[in-house]
Amino acid sequence: MDHAPLRWGILGTGGIAHTFVSDLRLTESGVVSAVGSRSRSSADRFADEFGIKERHASYESLVADPGVDVVYVATPHPMHRDNAILALRAGKPVLVEKPFAMNAAEAIEIVEVAREQGLFAMEAMWTRFLPHIVVVRDWVAQDLLGEIVTVTADHGQWFAEDPEFRLFAPELGGGALLDLGVYPVSFASMILGAPNRIASIIDPAFTGVDAQTSMLFGYESGAQAVLTCTLRAKSPTRASIAGTDARIEIEGDFYAPATATLVPRQGEPTRVESAHEGRGLRHQADEVARRLAAGDLESPVMPLDETIAIMQTMDTVRVQAQ
Repeated sequence: MDHAPLRWGILGTGGIAHTFVSDLRLTESGVVSAVGSRSRSSADRFADEFGIKERHASYESLVADPGVDVVYVATPHPMHRDNAILALRAGKPVLVEKPFAMNAAEAIEIVEVAREQGLFAMEAMWTRFLPHIVVVRDWVAQDLLGEIVTVTADHGQWFAEDPEFRLFAPELGGGALLDLGVYPVSFASMILGAPNRIASIIDPAFTGVDAQTSMLFGYESGAQAVLTCTLRAKSPTRASIAGTDARIEIEGDFYAPATATLVPRQGEPTRVESAHEGRGLRHQADEVARRLAAGDLESPVMPLDETIAIMQTMDTVRVQAQ
């Protein structure tokens, strides 16, 4: 590697931060140099678990750490805007956990500050950088599918009905759409861009957040996307892209390391098996390292304007809901 490993500062000590730091150990592009939490005890626990030297009892202290090159914002969704802007105003590039913010207005604020400061920012939509998705994008780019007709994707997980759990807690940005639905919506955006027609059905959980959301998107090309997410059941979590000449099927958890198959209308399928170490978050860390080394302010694989468009789409899903 031509450049020294990026020194990551981890802002927040929840489950996704644990996964990210575990995966970062599988790559040579970066190391964790510091962690920050709102309490010293939480920062110490996290730092002790992963052998991190610098631990900070506030986010302000973390982003001011001169030993941090880039900040990973891993707090609950409602805190993303303030935490990302805090880091950017301290001169630190950011990788912001998905969803990027609570809504498009907040996403625009983060992007505006990043651009004002001339700093890199990216949504941590780690799926975009997984090996099988790289292959899928390549198949689409080669026009192997012909005209794309239909995209389908679902993400359903079963969670016990606990009002304290973040996915059921309105104050923590709970609900299926923001946490789970962002994966299918982002997948459809990657293939078809922003829809021009949106229909949606939402049923609430006992706390008022959305428990299940189904979406139908229409596009100027005539293509459609059928997307679902739920907190109430473990769904197949598959995705497909159907074109006039071929289709792509992604088995298992499409948003995680998975197997993809290209099925032509005539001829034999081409199957790409998943051979993977870790959960898959390390690939987005590698992308951040590549972009910062190149002096880029965003990733062409997960551009900021597309992140904003995805948030606008999810805003419309909620407004249009039946």
